[in-house]
Amino acid sequence: MAKLSLFAKRRLRVRSKLRAQVAGRPRLSVHRTGRHIYAQIIDDSKGVTVASASTLDKDVKAKNGSTAEAAADVGKRVAAAAQKAGVSSVVFDRGGFLFHGRVKALADAAREGGLEF
Repeated sequence: MAKLSLFAKRRLRVRSKLRAQVAGRPRLSVHRTGRHIYAQIIDDSKGVTVASASTLDKDVKAKNGSTAEAAADVGKRVAAAAQKAGVSSVVFDRGGFLFHGRVKALADAAREGGLEF
């Protein structure tokens, strides 16, 4: 078996713990790259994406997608899209990313936008 990277180990550990907590709630999944941050709310029971937002959207305030300010804007946008779709409670899936910096800024902004997790 191939040796897993630390990122892959963290991702598997986080996802396995989420499965125990999910209780029918959709999942707010975050993906971060060096330039952009993406967030989507996924209903795993149906296998569909309910809402999404990213720094690639044309009307994002921050021009540079690699800042905490841009991540906060994405968090507010995904929360607004979730409210439109009728979702108010989610499970936060940070993937293999550590919960600080841009990931934390996105999560805090999503909470301020009305999502509960």
